[in-house]
Amino acid sequence: MESMTPPQATDAMFQHLLDTYVSETEKTASIWRKFSAEDMSYKPHPKSATVAEILKHQLLSERRFFGEFLGVPELPPSEIMSEISTPESHAKRLTQLAARRMAFIASRDQEWWLEQVRFFDVTRERIWIFWRRVLHSAHHRTQLTVYLRLMEKPVPSIYGPTADVTWKGADPTLTEAT
Repeated sequence: MESMTPPQATDAMFQHLLDTYVSETEKTASIWRKFSAEDMSYKPHPKSATVAEILKHQLLSERRFFGEFLGVPELPPSEIMSEISTPESHAKRLTQLAARRMAFIASRDQEWWLEQVRFFDVTRERIWIFWRRVLHSAHHRTQLTVYLRLMEKPVPSIYGPTADVTWKGADPTLTEAT
């Protein structure tokens, strides 16, 4: 997989938003790619969502956050899920849609980021909505890492070593001494 490169933000104060969005999107795609097509109907409990439902929700809710709440030009909802059926095709679509948003996000200034806009039934600054989106995505990514563990599949490194992935110098900070 080729890594996305964030563009330079017009206002350097907001470069971290682009850098974080790219990094978090790539981390999410790496988790999705650990599932197989046969895993799409898996759910650990009757009240849980399936892998396929979580992937679909992620794509559609990200489109809604960026389009409806932030005002980023987005594709219509009917064009988000076209020809997507495997974890790989979902991951590819996730990164395609993120890449489409980059230039617009990079061109926004402080006034735009700090503007209060509608968010469901309240108003919030756009920057607050952006970070809520990142956290929402991390929540679903974490759900799927639990699914991987329950399915006895390896869990890749996201922010550091896992029980399945480690390296020389990796320190999981498990004692007060580190």
